Amino acid sequence: MKSPTARVMAAAEEDLAIETVMLAFATDPMARWTWPHAHQYLAAMPRMIRAFGGSAFSNGSAFCTDGCAGTALWLSPGVHSDEEELGAVLESTVARSLAPETTAIFEQMATYHPTEPHWYLPLIGVDPAHQGEGHGGALMAYALARCDRDHAPAYLESSNPRNIPFYRRYGFELLGAIQVGSSPTLVPMLRGPR
Repeated sequence: MKSPTARVMAAAEEDLAIETVMLAFATDPMARWTWPHAHQYLAAMPRMIRAFGGSAFSNGSAFCTDGCAGTALWLSPGVHSDEEELGAVLESTVARSLAPETTAIFEQMATYHPTEPHWYLPLIGVDPAHQGEGHGGALMAYALARCDRDHAPAYLESSNPRNIPFYRRYGFELLGAIQVGSSPTLVPMLRGPR
């Protein structure tokens, strides 16, 4: 089997990217804490993906591997998530009992973001049917080559502890831990400029 290759996605492929990320995050601890029931997750997650990482499509920093088996939505320096829509998604989809905790998590996330220009990875995922085939590595290598050309740091938050060793292999270092109330732990990670 040949190694997967990564490329820039076209805006017309946004739905394919969202489907891949939805499959990849179906067992993610933070996503499923936020939306524990299947119907909640399936209704909220597409909106969340668009709000959190959709700017990648209009800025040429949405990447995929062959057949969209893997997708990474990176936000280049100066590009941000749609904060207004993020708030609207959370307000309209998260159980009232979790609302204060989800708000506090996003507030803590903001304290870890680098203040200098940086690349931000809000979402990366591989279709579970294709995990272990090198799609994640191809996506990471492709994006980090762009970060290195810019001599810019790369930042992410790992919502799944199983993924931390993967990110460490690509030079990301742990910055701390974000955990509020009953939430799983979210781990902010930074890779310095190269």
